[in-house]
Amino acid sequence: MDFVNVEFTSYSSAIDSALDSIDAPRHLKKQTAILLKPNVINSAAPPITTSVHCCEAVIEYIKKHSSANIVIAEGCGDPHLETSEAFEILGYRALAEKHDIPLIDLNHTTLLLKKDDTCKIFREMYLPEIAFSHYIISIPVLKAHSLAKITGTLKNMMGFVPPQHYSGNSGSWKKAAFHHRMQQAIIDLNTYLTPDLSIMDCSIGMAEYHLGGPRCSPPVGRIIAGYNPWEVDRKACDFLGLDWRTIQHVAAAYDGEQEEGSGGEKN
Repeated sequence: MDFVNVEFTSYSSAIDSALDSIDAPRHLKKQTAILLKPNVINSAAPPITTSVHCCEAVIEYIKKHSSANIVIAEGCGDPHLETSEAFEILGYRALAEKHDIPLIDLNHTTLLLKKDDTCKIFREMYLPEIAFSHYIISIPVLKAHSLAKITGTLKNMMGFVPPQHYSGNSGSWKKAAFHHRMQQAIIDLNTYLTPDLSIMDCSIGMAEYHLGGPRCSPPVGRIIAGYNPWEVDRKACDFLGLDWRTIQHVAAAYDGEQEEGSGGEKN
């Protein structure tokens, strides 16, 4: 099975159940380096950002099934905050010290220049070198989004985008160059880089807006896990009452479906 959503009881039990169901141990034991990519867009408390308790459950699961080196990596979008500050406020610094795991600020790291003439906006893109040496586990939270309609695992990859190249001219959000044509920009980004495995925290959910507003009521109470990020985001759309076929970046792979994530080795 490549995709599953399970009932949320606790992070540990739900994530264990979801990952067992998709045979994650078989893939994880092949890895030597794993990058965990939570959603730490700013320093707001969960469910706007990924809970450290969710991330810790993933770490503990990996350690049971793999000897891979683990890093936690993010590049926050808040114009007034460094990623290190968000990590500190949200408890990621303490989590990293507890498990002896490095924290990587993707906004300030070594970059590679990638090229793809099939992309409609970004035929060249600067991305962190570490993204291509590590097995990427995306750990987003379920949220509606004012521009993208949904911020799921595909949009979560925007944390890899370096602000020095993609802040735009607005002087506001660090990834503002993606805001003008958000749907196509996410498509282009995921042409260069997609997660190998996605684990989405749908225990609560943000019903209308990614930075505030009402939470889902009642709470969604699910965890989604899968190797195909498009399938993960489609299920997330269902939970928010959205038709994924009307959201360009989620529907983009539907015709002639792109190959599912293999869960194979990267390094």
